[in-house]
Amino acid sequence: MTEEKKIESVITKKDLNQVARRNLFGLQLGWNYEKMQGLGYCYVIMPILKKLYKNNDEEMKRALQQHLGFFNTTPAMSHLIVGANTALEEKLKGSDPDAVTGLKTGLMGPFAGVGDTLFVAIYRTLIFSIAAYLALQGQAVGLLIPLIAGACIVYLRYKFTFIGYNQGQRLTTEFGNQLKNLTEAAAILGLTVIGALIPAVIKPVLPLAFTIGKVKLDIQALLDQIIPGIIPIAIVLFSYWLLGKKKMTSTRLLFILLALGLLLGNIGTIVSLF
Repeated sequence: MTEEKKIESVITKKDLNQVARRNLFGLQLGWNYEKMQGLGYCYVIMPILKKLYKNNDEEMKRALQQHLGFFNTTPAMSHLIVGANTALEEKLKGSDPDAVTGLKTGLMGPFAGVGDTLFVAIYRTLIFSIAAYLALQGQAVGLLIPLIAGACIVYLRYKFTFIGYNQGQRLTTEFGNQLKNLTEAAAILGLTVIGALIPAVIKPVLPLAFTIGKVKLDIQALLDQIIPGIIPIAIVLFSYWLLGKKKMTSTRLLFILLALGLLLGNIGTIVSLF
């Protein structure tokens, strides 16, 4: 029996159908600011974990803790990641958890960029603009276009699960010797994307300026000349440092950042008082 046939004999089409259904309706369950889709992702892949580790409680606990980690991507693209993760989890069975996590976190960033463009920006602009135009003309087909397009998206998401699984099988069988390099590359890509998102998403401005005679010194402009994006980077590093502290939670961190934002936002007023 070949390695590929062994893989096929463990995870069945019925299992993948169950994962696909859970992903369609359950990925966003329990969404929160700490793990985002992490809880939903664990719920989606739960049938696979139960089948692979039904006789090993310790490995089941390890897999649950691993898949409860941070996850966030475009829901439509998540099917590809879950499918590939299923094949990898099935092949490795806990022997290399870093490879599973590396593939998952490495793909979610790039796939989010592609998915948001295809399934959010282009899809909504194209489909709903056509439907709205037809509706304004009094044509009932304008109502049907979003429904038909939505059904096509659901079918495509369903097929993505199987595509991801098949590609995950190829990854573990044909490229088994290069798996470590591939997962490291995926992890590096994920970190690069997250690093690039920091100055794009976090945009604090330090409203502090000093005037000496006719010369005005803008602190924010000066910092941008020295190291662009230094304040967003500092806030992210400060957040990670706080999260490493005992008894620190994401909720407490949010209140700390809120207080810090109020302080920095009014620092000019505070300085002027003195």
